Amino acid sequence: MPDGINAGTAARRSVVVQEFTNSVLDPNEAMLGPVEDGGTIIANTAPGCWGPMITPRLRGGHEVTKPIFVEGAEIGDGVAIRIRDITVTSIATASGHDSSPEGFCLGDPYVAARCPVCDTVWPETHIEGIGQDSVKCDTCGNAVKPFEVVHGYTVTFDDTRTVGLTLPKEAAETIAGDADHYSALPDESRQHSILHYAPSDMPGTLIRMRPFMGQLGTCPSMPMPDSHNAGDFGAFLVGAPHDYGITPEQLIEHKTDGHMDIDAVRAGSILVAPVKVPGAGVYMGDMHAGQGDGEIAGHTMDVSGSVTLQVEVVKNYPLDGPVLFPLEEDLPPLAKPFTEVETAKGERLAKRWGVSQIEPLAPISVIGTAANLNDAIENGLARAAKLLDVTVAEIRNRATVNGAIEIGRAPGVIQVTFLAPLVKLDAVGLGDYAREQYGL
Repeated sequence: MPDGINAGTAARRSVVVQEFTNSVLDPNEAMLGPVEDGGTIIANTAPGCWGPMITPRLRGGHEVTKPIFVEGAEIGDGVAIRIRDITVTSIATASGHDSSPEGFCLGDPYVAARCPVCDTVWPETHIEGIGQDSVKCDTCGNAVKPFEVVHGYTVTFDDTRTVGLTLPKEAAETIAGDADHYSALPDESRQHSILHYAPSDMPGTLIRMRPFMGQLGTCPSMPMPDSHNAGDFGAFLVGAPHDYGITPEQLIEHKTDGHMDIDAVRAGSILVAPVKVPGAGVYMGDMHAGQGDGEIAGHTMDVSGSVTLQVEVVKNYPLDGPVLFPLEEDLPPLAKPFTEVETAKGERLAKRWGVSQIEPLAPISVIGTAANLNDAIENGLARAAKLLDVTVAEIRNRATVNGAIEIGRAPGVIQVTFLAPLVKLDAVGLGDYAREQYGL
């Protein structure tokens, strides 16, 4: 076990998590736990994206939980994560499309925020007033803003957490006056709430809530800023001038694609993530109140919330990235399990044409990431082919006639979602998750 976890420490049936990283996932740091194989993790998560993005002391653009050691998880395994519950606790949040003003970072505003007056990287800051100049450097008093909101909104949620409404300027500023309360920041969080910015460019817009986890996965095998633990954002680390610069080979080897922003990673789904460090290091964060496919504004409604997960080790997992078993209602139309009526029609066709057996099929969604969407698709196709031990050409056909390519996040996170031969899923230890999820 890593430092901080005693070799003789008994694994617990449940672990409650209230601690956060400084936005860097570091396998050399102590993990929480251990939690037993089959155990439960309960966490109170902090908002991702905008709050950490305007908090220069944080080094990764998000604020995620400290990783949790899972008993029995070894390098080369996977961890199946059943998402039992996701509950939004924030009363309000703010978001919008961003820009990065010149001079406020060393190469990457997510990773290395800088005060251009005193030239301090990762300066300590505090809040003075309301608006986009409210984050001030402790050393020189200058406003430090690695990001600005170009067009944004403040949104508050109803008590049932089913809808939100964007607010006019006066109401947004009222909420900004008590930002930590309205964002429900966890006690151990160290971010400045984005509610301090009080954006109000889109008032009176009604929004549906559909919460999910933007970050959920396992610890990369080298220190990596949390928002960059994926093939698209991770590309910004390649050759970077700050302390977390890496090579293209290191990115491929060490990332685990825990930052997906896929809206189907929600309560009731099952995610299987690769294990690249002993104990896996399951972590989570960046809960979103809702998001359209692609997160095309660059950001959505980041919220605090409570999460309950059940984790289970999958031995000898063959992929270096995640696969997802979404809720049936989240599947593309062609990737849904066949109904009894459809199956009966197929059996009549088989009898007519002398087909001895119709192969049993089950939905699966294989995640692909890369610097752009085209390359992410190729990555997802290659992973799916490796998972099923077939050719990429076959995966292209299956995803065309029995599935779809879905966009998780621009610039480069996708899902290759399709009906896969159940016998192939059984061969890699994933068949029973499909049976559980879809009643097969």
